Amino acid sequence: MSSSHIKRLMMPRSWPLPRKTTVWVQKPDPCGHSIEKCMPMGMILRDILGVAHNRREAKKILHSRKVMVDGKIETAVGRGVGLMDVLTVGENNFRCVLDINGKLRYRPISKKQASSKTCRVMGKTTVSGGKTQLHLHDGRNLLFDSNPEYKSGDSVVISLPEQEITSHHKFEEGALAYLTGGSHIGETATVSSREIKRSSKANEVSFDDFGTIADYVFILGNSKDIPLEVVE
Repeated sequence: MSSSHIKRLMMPRSWPLPRKTTVWVQKPDPCGHSIEKCMPMGMILRDILGVAHNRREAKKILHSRKVMVDGKIETAVGRGVGLMDVLTVGENNFRCVLDINGKLRYRPISKKQASSKTCRVMGKTTVSGGKTQLHLHDGRNLLFDSNPEYKSGDSVVISLPEQEITSHHKFEEGALAYLTGGSHIGETATVSSREIKRSSKANEVSFDDFGTIADYVFILGNSKDIPLEVVE
């Protein structure tokens, strides 16, 4: 049985929290995101958004059924909210992004922006009945009767909460990329070229001034898909 907590000193570097205040910190429940790319709901409400003073208050807020993730009501205090997820607290909407320091941020977005979400295609498989299942970066799986045109590394925009694909962004030269890892994390850049390796080595992507591996590239439709940092 796995523990629901980890030592604060051992928490992921992407969590924007001080390390030496308490011994333990809550671990997010298993979800489609890795532990480095999401934070548990209770900590977001208490430590990031500041709408709760403690875990008990965070639970009360969740039980009021006014908190949603990707357009669906969420009541679990350990629910992981991760990269590109839409978090709604009352009338306020936030999108989870990585900043240029590699820290998870929950930035305010408009109601219109909260009605859709960009997801990276991680792969696709054929399942029973000859249907094709599309695997997205947040653990979501979408079924199609025929093999769709989407390829690994592409991005699709889905409507929330209906989960219907509204647009498709190809991983190709000239596409706008958001970097989710490496030394340029949190930046956006235009793809110059990509090199597919026929070996166990990672596929490489080149930009104007630097290169990175394909796993760190998240294709966007335009720069407005990533909410800018709010300057206070």
